[in-house]
Amino acid sequence: PLRKIIQNNVLFIVDCTKTRHFDTCLGHTTSPYKQRIVLKHNQCVSQPQMLGKYKPGSKYEQRLKFIIKRFYSVSNKGYEGFGDSTLSAIIQCRGDSYGPKCHDCFATAFAALRRRCPWYKGRIIWYDQCLLSIDAKYSIGQIDYNNNFCMSNAKKLGGDKFAFIITWNTFMDNLTTLAVDNNTNKLTPFYSAGKTWFKGHMLYGMVQCTIDLNPKACWECMVFNSIHFQHCLNDKRGARFMSRSCTFRFEFYPFLAKHVQNI
Repeated sequence: PLRKIIQNNVLFIVDCTKTRHFDTCLGHTTSPYKQRIVLKHNQCVSQPQMLGKYKPGSKYEQRLKFIIKRFYSVSNKGYEGFGDSTLSAIIQCRGDSYGPKCHDCFATAFAALRRRCPWYKGRIIWYDQCLLSIDAKYSIGQIDYNNNFCMSNAKKLGGDKFAFIITWNTFMDNLTTLAVDNNTNKLTPFYSAGKTWFKGHMLYGMVQCTIDLNPKACWECMVFNSIHFQHCLNDKRGARFMSRSCTFRFEFYPFLAKHVQNI
């Protein structure tokens, strides 16, 4: 069923569906107002291996409260992770949204997860500026191949599709190379943004992997999702895929707060 949510002058049309594997809520803004933190997607995971929901006052809840309190205190730095055999959690902010923006996004994300996925042991939410994931097993450093989605511009690019596919693939590869380069990316690890030309038009892009991955896993995540969502990425005037482990976005307009370099 569709639900309408008014939040900070933005109307969200939320489509909540249930499948055998998870409950999903997709949020799409239909308001012209600009919002600093925009919801993109959230999932309440109820897979058998996730053990469903936890009970109020349980040891799991106590452990979760401890981790969330810790995340509140360190979220300004842009990322934090925790994992053991019973609970894993990660907060990852976009590379241009560290500091107070990250703290605000984390607070908004956790409040939204509590409201939309109450008592679920497995839950994940994506915003423009941050990702918050909570899992009921050890998942730090592991690529998540299941929790992902892709969004694209309704307008098609047209023209030479093959040339554009080559352009965005090369662009993504170059951005990923920069993202995993520790020598040039110490302040914002596993993140890069840039711009390149395509037939007289400037194409802007961004790549980011969560900091719990190693460089090889970051590459693998990017390649997997770019192939998995190629139908969503090809011949579009803008698109993005987002997963628990990595994200890639390209647009024909600037979408980041900070200046980006030519790639």
